Amino acid sequence: MPSTLIVNARLVNEGREFDGDLRFEDGRIAQIGTGLSSRANETVIDAGGRRLLPGMIDDQVHFREPGLEYKADIATESAAAVAGGLTSFMDMPNTNPPTLDADALENKYRRAAGRAWGNYGFYLGASNDNLAAIQSLDPLTAPGIKVFMGASTGNMLVDDPEILDGIFRDAPTPIITHCEDTPMIDAELARYKAKYGDDIPAACHPDIRSREACMKSTQLALSLARRHDTRLHVLHISTAEELALFEPGPLIRADGSRKRITAETCIHFLRFDRADYARLGHLIKCNPAIKDARDREALIQAIADDVIDVLATDHAPHTLEEKARPYTGAPSGLPLVQYALVAALELVHEGRLTTSQVVQKFAHAPAQLFDVKERGFLREGYAADLVLIDDTPFTVQREDVLSKCGWSPFEGTTFRSRIASTWVNGELAWDGRQLVGQPRGQRLAFDR
Repeated sequence: MPSTLIVNARLVNEGREFDGDLRFEDGRIAQIGTGLSSRANETVIDAGGRRLLPGMIDDQVHFREPGLEYKADIATESAAAVAGGLTSFMDMPNTNPPTLDADALENKYRRAAGRAWGNYGFYLGASNDNLAAIQSLDPLTAPGIKVFMGASTGNMLVDDPEILDGIFRDAPTPIITHCEDTPMIDAELARYKAKYGDDIPAACHPDIRSREACMKSTQLALSLARRHDTRLHVLHISTAEELALFEPGPLIRADGSRKRITAETCIHFLRFDRADYARLGHLIKCNPAIKDARDREALIQAIADDVIDVLATDHAPHTLEEKARPYTGAPSGLPLVQYALVAALELVHEGRLTTSQVVQKFAHAPAQLFDVKERGFLREGYAADLVLIDDTPFTVQREDVLSKCGWSPFEGTTFRSRIASTWVNGELAWDGRQLVGQPRGQRLAFDR
């Protein structure tokens, strides 16, 4: 594989933005410096001062395979991801069948091989009856164990206190949790159904899946983690109140130690709030629910203050036909991977965050948190997963959406940055207009 030299770039890495050049060859970053000279037969790309970032690592996606390929699959959704500058993804276990044992886990890795445009990892799921599978999990085969401490699909709600305690006690990897209290949600849903029937207004969703339900479940998860000194990562924080439960400060402390309990939020909680239900309805129905403007503002500030450690998407596509159903039949989730990074960079244009903060939360931190080997940074010897940003405005149009569901909640939105190029393992995968070549994603390795 011939080497490629990117010159005149604005590199963003590990809290620094600096002008420089970057060479990669054989799928790896070979050299970072200034004034690097080109070699014979080397491809040279003049970045013209544009920002060069490490590829983003999305630690929370639902690519729907196996079982729900009619609305998404590993190939289509990973294509949308690399078009959006997301070069690695970690997929959730609530597929059909659910990923509850080592065989189901390896089945997903086989499906991804040769089809995934980005690098891939798959979580093992937890249920009330698979504690033995969790205890025997090889920690090199999965980024973590997903525990639904709130309503989910099929057999994946873990509500047995003894099983929950055993999972937190014995997990050989980080635990990631969806925290909402199901009995509280069920009680509110019954109350709203009594008033509206099945056609509950979409704007009631954050009242049914309330902030109190989030808070109660998150508090339970944190108490279990502290009891057993578990590495716990709480997904998709959606409320201002939950932020007070988490320790501020960098993920990796000055003494080299790492936070044991971490928090994540998602891009839709930073770009939408309750007022948007009037315009978008069930298109932004998701679990946990998008809540109020004050929550959105608090979450943005929590990223800047290092209370939130990770930014992710929770990409969860459904068809427009499904989303058009009345409230009780409209599924929760929205497609986000293709426009998540540019949506995050919009906060940079607004002066709310820096590019370095976006890179920390969306690339560095997922790599550190899940022990991802040699990805997520611009470092010599690391995989050449790279994203070049062009500050040229564009407007999201439905015909440009690559996710199989064929729509985006950002349709009609104008972003001030776009993805000019995405490289995965040193191969150009997106040229700013279309996919290039063949899927080059690799199985993520975990350095544990």
